Amino acid sequence: MKQVFCNLLNAFLALAMVLGSSAVFSHHVDDTNERLAKVGPAADFELVAQNGERFSIRDVRGKVVAVGFTYTSCIDTCPLLTAKMVSVQNKLGSQFGSEVFFITVSMDPEVDRPQVLKAYAQALGSDLRGWAFVTGSETEIQQVARDYGVFRQKREDGEVDHTLLTSIIDRSGTVRVQYIGMLFDPEEFLHDLKDLMREETAS
Repeated sequence: MKQVFCNLLNAFLALAMVLGSSAVFSHHVDDTNERLAKVGPAADFELVAQNGERFSIRDVRGKVVAVGFTYTSCIDTCPLLTAKMVSVQNKLGSQFGSEVFFITVSMDPEVDRPQVLKAYAQALGSDLRGWAFVTGSETEIQQVARDYGVFRQKREDGEVDHTLLTSIIDRSGTVRVQYIGMLFDPEEFLHDLKDLMREETAS
C-alpha cells in the first residue's frame, strides 16, 4: 500500500482541504483486472524547464506523466525521492521519454533557476530526454502547488515545508494515482505506470 510520509499534520490537512472528497489514493490490485480509479482532471501549467525554455504539461499529453515536487537545497527527503524516481526511470528503459514522462516542480523558485535544476538533475542521474525540472515565479509555483493539492511554506531559514505528493496522470490528462511521501514501493509505482500505458487514450 502507499505509505504516508510523517510530515507536518498541517500539510496533510491542507491537502485534504484542497482535494476534499476527491482525495482518492488509488492503487492496483495485483490479481484482478480492476482499472485505476479517476481522481480528476490534471491542472494545466506552463513553467520554465532546466534548459531555459518554456515547458507546458500540454506538451506531453498523450504520454503517462508523473508530476512531483521538490527543491534542490533539500538535503534529506527530496533527493531520496528523486533517486527512487530515477530507479523507476531506469527500469522503464526505452519506454521512458517515449511513453512515460516525469515532471519535477521546484518548491523554491527563488533559488532553483534553470541552470541549478539542470545540475541537480544530472547529478542524480535523471534522463532529461524524458524528464523536465521546472521553475517559475513565486506566484506561478504557488498556483501549481495549490492546483495539485500540495502544501507549501518557505521558512525564514530558507527551508521549504511542503507535501511530498506525486501524481500519475494518464494519456488523456486525468489524475489516476497519487502517492504521498517517499516510502512507497517503486515496483508498485512502476506497475501503475505500466497499467496506464496499456490503456487506450480516451476519445
